[in-house]
Amino acid sequence: MFIQTEETPNPATLKFLPGRDVLGTGAIDFPDAEAAARSPLASQLFTIEHVSGVFFGGDFITVTKSSGEWQHLKPAILGAIMDHFVSGAPLMTDQSETADGHADHDGPDGEIVTQIKELLDTRVRPAVAQDGGDITFRGYEEGVVFLSMRGACAGCPSSTMTLKHGIENMLRHYIPEVTGVEAV
Repeated sequence: MFIQTEETPNPATLKFLPGRDVLGTGAIDFPDAEAAARSPLASQLFTIEHVSGVFFGGDFITVTKSSGEWQHLKPAILGAIMDHFVSGAPLMTDQSETADGHADHDGPDGEIVTQIKELLDTRVRPAVAQDGGDITFRGYEEGVVFLSMRGACAGCPSSTMTLKHGIENMLRHYIPEVTGVEAV
């Protein structure tokens, strides 16, 4: 098994491509070891010193470090990923969070929210996944869209620029009711 690695815009996060489906569809964020308890692979990755976050995408895994050098961390991470896939163990012991990741919206702006989610799914999320992350809808109130950044996007130095100049401008262009975008 050959696992490729790619740098992400976030220097604290590295993207691992095992050459096969990881999650298939959707994405799951493990911000800490406690959240990783439902995944044997994520749990194993958190046992590696300095690993502070794990994120599963369709065909990739991103790992975030709190400190240390990638040249020292990468061999242990590659070994854990390879051992997991070779063992045939399940990725998740609890499959409850493999949906689209968007929050539900029951307010009067249902049509606007549907358009926002569609634009996120078709134009934003595929591009952000290339960088090892994900962005999900969290809410919409009085023209402001609230988004959650996960994986390599969380804590990325360029995420504010992406959010304000990229996503906000696109949403405002296609949906005139949108006046701003905020990270939550």
